Parts: sequence; structure tokens; C-alpha cells
Amino acid sequence: MRSGAERGVDKIARLARQPVDVVRLWQECTAVIGDYVPYYQAPCWYTLDPASLLITSHYHDGLPEFPSEWLASEYYEDGANRLADVVRSESGISTLHDVTAGHPSDDPRWHRNMILGGDQEIVVRLRSRSGQVWGALALYREPGRALFDTAEKSFLSAVSPHLAEGARRALLVGEAADPEGVDAPGLLILNDKWEVESATPGVERWISELPDGDWSHQKLPSSVLAVAGRALRSANLPGDAGEVAVARVLTRRGTWVVLHGASLVSGVERRVAIIVEAGHPARIHPLLMSAYGLTEREQEVTSMVLQGDATADIAAELHVSPHTVQQHLKSIFGKTGVRSRRDLVGKVFFAYYEPRLRDNERRTRVDLPMRGGPVDSGSLDQSP
Repeated sequence: MRSGAERGVDKIARLARQPVDVVRLWQECTAVIGDYVPYYQAPCWYTLDPASLLITSHYHDGLPEFPSEWLASEYYEDGANRLADVVRSESGISTLHDVTAGHPSDDPRWHRNMILGGDQEIVVRLRSRSGQVWGALALYREPGRALFDTAEKSFLSAVSPHLAEGARRALLVGEAADPEGVDAPGLLILNDKWEVESATPGVERWISELPDGDWSHQKLPSSVLAVAGRALRSANLPGDAGEVAVARVLTRRGTWVVLHGASLVSGVERRVAIIVEAGHPARIHPLLMSAYGLTEREQEVTSMVLQGDATADIAAELHVSPHTVQQHLKSIFGKTGVRSRRDLVGKVFFAYYEPRLRDNERRTRVDLPMRGGPVDSGSLDQSP
């Protein structure tokens, strides 16, 4: 017989496999998590860009706007339990009480949390099985409550990869439903007869670019049918129901796309959702090139700095000497007008990620899906 915690992990896994937008995913998972890890008021949910580990959205039922001074503290000040430190840590989970040796009131973060009544804080990294970080979750407890215990930490660690993969998929669904640019993902819903029940705007372009696909004659590519078949089969496999099928496919133009297939079982009807996305590199790279004229190698170094890698780690990854890394950093600092790594991270965040976070807050208020990744603030749609 499965334990209660194992059943809770299964519930989160099933919710995370559904093709829904980010806010709905967070809302549905919030109710389940509270049954296994009691918390105060509401969780703080974050999405992060895996290419930089910088925040792209924040969702908290009761805090519609993340205070600007808290963002500044997160990226410019020292302090305990910062998201950036937790997501880069070995364990990927941390409490404010643990990192302050039981004296959280010595840290400014505790005083900020207590404005909303949160004496305790636990932060959990949402990292997929493939190693990409797509978000973070923070839970709180009011004064006088028991500390987060080992079993609760184990539960949160167990649901982390499911939540990460769910966040990734939810961002794709949101971008497909409300496209931003020509490379926005596409979403298809097929029934078990391989007929298209619904499709998001622009999906016909994706289908036509795949080998042996012809949208005008309602012919789906064999790669789409294969992913759909794998997803539908998984719905009948004990223990694997609803597993997501993924395939990487070369288009007729010689570019790569990624297909995600998830089964949708409702009563006797079986359907499958197919998400099509471009297999393009991290979106922060062309922005850095455009804004600051960084070379390809300087973009690589900057991305690693954003992710918190030390000089020695960067040198080892790029197969260059630490001295060469320092020379690249000197050039990067000169081009971006900063003096330190911390200033570089803060500048990139407030130029390309803070506008995305604010736009996502606005979109949530008017019931539009969130979007991920960095943004050129001049391209944002400011309509209500």
C-alpha cells in the first residue's frame, strides 16, 4: 500500500502533466501541497529562466505585486535564503531558520517576511529531471508553529521535478494560447481517431514545416502522430498514466523543433495535447548581443555568471584558463557599464526580467496566461 505522501506526489504529478496555464497549475497544486505541508496564508510561486536562473514571474494569492525593494534586495544585497542561492545549492531546499542557525531575526529577509506574518520560510528549487530549473516555491508559517520537518522537506523535494516540468509545459501552453512573436509555440488537441479538435493560432505553420505534414489537406506529420500515440498508450500503463512523450524533430528548413505529447483522459474519451516549440537557444543571448555587442564567448560567460558559476567553474566548462575568463569579464564589464558580477546580474535582471515579471502580474490580473523568458521591454503589449 502506498503511503499518504506517495499518493500526494502522484496527485501533483498528474496535475503537472495537464496542459494548463501557469496560474491554474499553481492554484491546483496549492490545495494538494497544503494537505501534506501545512503553511500560512498562501505559497509564493516563481518561474525562472533556466538560462539565467532569474525570476520571470511571481504568483501569490494576496500579494498581486512583488515589492520593488524586495527584488532589489534579492539581486543587490547579501542575505540568507535568497532564491538564487537556494536554486544553485546542492540540495535545492532551504529554510530561513536553518541557514541562520535558528536566529532568523538577524536577517533582513525575516523582517520583510514578518510584514505579512511569515516567521518561517522554506524555499524549494523546481528542477526538472533533465536538470533545468524552471521555478521555485516558498512556503511560510506564522510564529509559534512547528518548524518544517524532515518528512515535509522530503515531500517537497519529491514533488519538485514534477512541478518544474509542469511549469515548463504550462508556460508553453500559455504562449501557444496567446502568441508572442512568430516563434511562439503551437498547441493541438487530438482525439483518439487522430482528428484535430482544436488548434492555437499559428500552429499550421509548425505542422507544415515538419516532414510529411500538410495542414491544408489535414495531414498530420508522422512525428506528431508518433508522439500522440506514445502519450495515449501511457494512459493505459499502470504507474505511468499521463506520462509526457517528447521528440526532437528536424524541420524542412533544417531547424529543430520539440514535440510534447500529454494524454487527456476524461471518462471514456481519450484525447492528447501536442505542444510544438522551436528548439532554439536561450533567448537571453540575442538580447545581450543586441544591447551590448557581446561576442558569442562573452555571452556564454555572462550566462554562467548569471547562474552563479565561479571563475574556476567557467574556465573548466569552456576549456580556457581562469586568466582568460577574467579577461572576458573585464570586457563584459566595460561593455555593460558595471564593476562587479553582482552589478551585472542586477543590470540584466532589471533590464530584461523585471519587465517580464511586471507584465506577468498585469496579465494575471486580467486573466491572460503568463509568459516566460526575458523580454525586450519595448516590445511588451501594454493593453489591458
